[in-house]
Amino acid sequence: MSVRTSVARGLFVTGTDTGVGKTLIACALLHGFAARGLRVAAMKPVAAGAVRRRGVWYHDDVVQLRAAANVDAPQAVVNPYCFAPPIAPHIAAQVAGVTIRMAVIKKNYARLGRNADLVVVEGAGGLLVPLGRRLSAVDIPVWLG
Repeated sequence: MSVRTSVARGLFVTGTDTGVGKTLIACALLHGFAARGLRVAAMKPVAAGAVRRRGVWYHDDVVQLRAAANVDAPQAVVNPYCFAPPIAPHIAAQVAGVTIRMAVIKKNYARLGRNADLVVVEGAGGLLVPLGRRLSAVDIPVWLG
């Protein structure tokens, strides 16, 4: 039996626009690393533009990322902040009355890392996309470092 005491390494995938290929690249990385025998988990900390099916919010990117990963994790861990309106994440959070907190993202990243060799994290837009008053997408890879 082995016990993991360190957090998995991570890769952060970002791009400046919707439809630029972030999910395609993140899924390709997940498949590639899994094919090399690594345990890979996916994470999309913040997603806007979700749809409700059978009482649960789903975001297409998150569905694809979870399917590409070989480490199974609950949707709420892979995507702790999921919003319905397809608008900028900080505005979607404000509309929902939610404050995006780095501590929540870090906690879920660590949880994913306990069972993975690598966590591929997909951003919501480019590095400078605001996530709150004092938080932007660039903070995610910096804080998860």
